Amino acid sequence: MSKKKFDIELYTWGEYAGWDKQSKALPKILAISNTVEAEIGTEFGYVLKIKKAKGYKLDFRIIHPPFNDEFGEPMDDFTGEVYINSNDYEFFLGDCIWEPLEDKLGQWRLITELDGKTIADKTLYLVRKGAEF
Repeated sequence: MSKKKFDIELYTWGEYAGWDKQSKALPKILAISNTVEAEIGTEFGYVLKIKKAKGYKLDFRIIHPPFNDEFGEPMDDFTGEVYINSNDYEFFLGDCIWEPLEDKLGQWRLITELDGKTIADKTLYLVRKGAEF
């Protein structure tokens, strides 16, 4: 049996307008950049456009700077999965900055896999808004 050929595009990445996770609409891009000027509430990540993959599973992982949960324990990487429900699919992977800001600054690596293969691996650098970089 031949391997399935997917069409995948890393469409946008960087800073986005706030995102309603309950909505089907993806967040709007504000600035395409590998460096995101962050403050509390800043949404960041990337959008993938995926074609010819209906029914397949995406696995994702966000490797973030070291910070603790509400109990003072180190937070694990964020991981999850989602099933592609159409042959013309858009996927947003990202996060929104919460307090305290200081421990969220730094390198965030976002990885998405499809059918066991990495299809996107993007590192975004979060810096304090207004800082020189």
